[in-house]
Amino acid sequence: MNDLHSGSAPALRRLLDLLASGAATEDFADVLADARRQGAPAAVLSEIDDATWQALRVHRTMRQHRRREAELTALFDTAGDLAASRDLDAVLQAIVRRARMLLGTDTAYLTLPDEDAGDTYMRVTDGSVSVLFQTLRLSLGDGLGGLVAQTALPYATPDYRTDDRFHHTGTIDAGVLDEGLVAIIGVPLLLGGRVIGVLFAADRSPRAFSPDEVALLCTLAAHAAIALDTAKSLADTRAALAELNSANALIRAHSAAVQRAEQGHDRLTDLVLRGAEVPDVAAAVAALLGGGIAVLDAEGEPLAGPAAAPGAGLAEAAAASRAEGRSVRHGEAWVCAVLAGQEQLGTLVLRGRPDLDDADRRLFERAGVVTALLLLLRRSVAETENRVRGELLADLLTVPDRDPAGLTARGRRLGVDLGRPHLVLVAEPGGARDTGTRSRLAGAAGRYLFGSRGISAEHGEAVVLLVPAGGGGSGASDACDGSGEGDAAQRAAGQAAERLARLTGFPVTVGAGRPAAGPVALAAAYAEGLRCVRALRVLGRSGEGASARALGFLGVLLGDGHDVAGFVRATLGPLLEYDARRGTELVRTLRAYFDCGGSLTRAKDELHVHVNTVVQRLDRVEVLLGRDWNGPERSLELQLALRLQQLSGP
Repeated sequence: MNDLHSGSAPALRRLLDLLASGAATEDFADVLADARRQGAPAAVLSEIDDATWQALRVHRTMRQHRRREAELTALFDTAGDLAASRDLDAVLQAIVRRARMLLGTDTAYLTLPDEDAGDTYMRVTDGSVSVLFQTLRLSLGDGLGGLVAQTALPYATPDYRTDDRFHHTGTIDAGVLDEGLVAIIGVPLLLGGRVIGVLFAADRSPRAFSPDEVALLCTLAAHAAIALDTAKSLADTRAALAELNSANALIRAHSAAVQRAEQGHDRLTDLVLRGAEVPDVAAAVAALLGGGIAVLDAEGEPLAGPAAAPGAGLAEAAAASRAEGRSVRHGEAWVCAVLAGQEQLGTLVLRGRPDLDDADRRLFERAGVVTALLLLLRRSVAETENRVRGELLADLLTVPDRDPAGLTARGRRLGVDLGRPHLVLVAEPGGARDTGTRSRLAGAAGRYLFGSRGISAEHGEAVVLLVPAGGGGSGASDACDGSGEGDAAQRAAGQAAERLARLTGFPVTVGAGRPAAGPVALAAAYAEGLRCVRALRVLGRSGEGASARALGFLGVLLGDGHDVAGFVRATLGPLLEYDARRGTELVRTLRAYFDCGGSLTRAKDELHVHVNTVVQRLDRVEVLLGRDWNGPERSLELQLALRLQQLSGP
């Protein structure tokens, strides 16, 4: 391999030198030919051939860039002439000369109508050597120029003499023959839909004009039309100059928009190929457009960008964008529906750019297409991963104690750390239930967890969701520590019920167990969440979400398989643990306090301690259970738990 590279190195260096020096295309072929003459091996010749092909591509690209740079420079120079010069002849002469230079033709010229004579005449020529040609006059419809003026459309011919599309006259043909012209292109100078002249470029040999050359000549013709119009409106010089400056600014803005569109296309393509996420696309497009972009999912929840609500009427604007297939104006913002076929996957909202030109608007809409592609890819991957994780969840809930370590290891391989606290949410359709409704609920659960590290699976008659406690994505859970565990589980159940109902279109009842870690504890939390769902159904609260702690003893009384021990642990757990660890009597003190009707004096006699000791113990109870321990609802649960604990025995 080293011999191969060393054998081709001189040729490669020569190719680089040719690129650097801007050599002609033919010179590149000499490199391979020289290598063949020197008897280079076939492998070396193959490598040089490939390198030559790549060098020619680079050479062609550089040549195109230089040509475009020259065209833009000429356009800007022309715009500068329009803004700075009051001499109409000088401006028209510059336009014709630039047309000849950029198209590389032998001659270029411009004809204008003569209102009095009813025909057209040569106004400016460049490269012409025939006096007869320079003094030609064309009637409307005669020759190529007459047809351009009559139809207001550009025409080109590789050989005017043999082209029968035009009405040939002896005078015109004589002038063309005297000038020696063969290939001719003509474009109209349009002003308000009216042809005010024709700009030509011509060669003295056969030639086919490309669409880019037609477009360039049309642009120069537009400049010439502006110059003529300005000359006719010099009554107010200051107003005319302002109009020219405006035209110049418009050209620069258009060029900048085109450049931004090219940059945007390259940037979006690069992001997709690198596997970027939706926030990366939003940030890149926001930087290109000079505004702020928010990406919302199908339910209006933020996926990327500013989290602030875009305001009222967003859903209507998104629906209008979906119907029109384009971005729409929404107040000071722009809205674009993110579509995959007829399905709306989300919405893009652009702020900070109340006015978008066509190029920037297309870039914004292209960002919607790329976002739809990324969301579809993410959803496909998430659905596949969720199916595999769903099998883990089914085994976890069915036989958690068979192989806890194996289940934990499987979860870790799938990106689920069962050793960390999780919330178990049990969801059931709130109304009539069948296989179809449960399948729809399972699909909705997958979309609800989309973008999070949670998993879901169908289990029994319900759909079970396992979400990390303390940030499971989609608003599924909040930080869970201390007395906040029940509040977090309650919020997660309520949010899940609301979002799943929106996703499915029917009420969904959700029960949540307490945060748990480890297969056995998670299975117990599932049983707790299932009892919550059944208790909600008995209470007539279908379509709501609740946690075991929020239902309290009602969950124990109304749920199937009354978990007395679980209720006692959930209610008195902190006190039982404190007594076991410290050898104190907080549970006994609390029971005596309630038995004595809340009287500290009677309680201290019952316990045979000083009243200050009772007060200190109750203060510790408040620290462990929270300030509401003596409230009506909480005290009822505590008294029931104390009674159940006493009846259950040690």
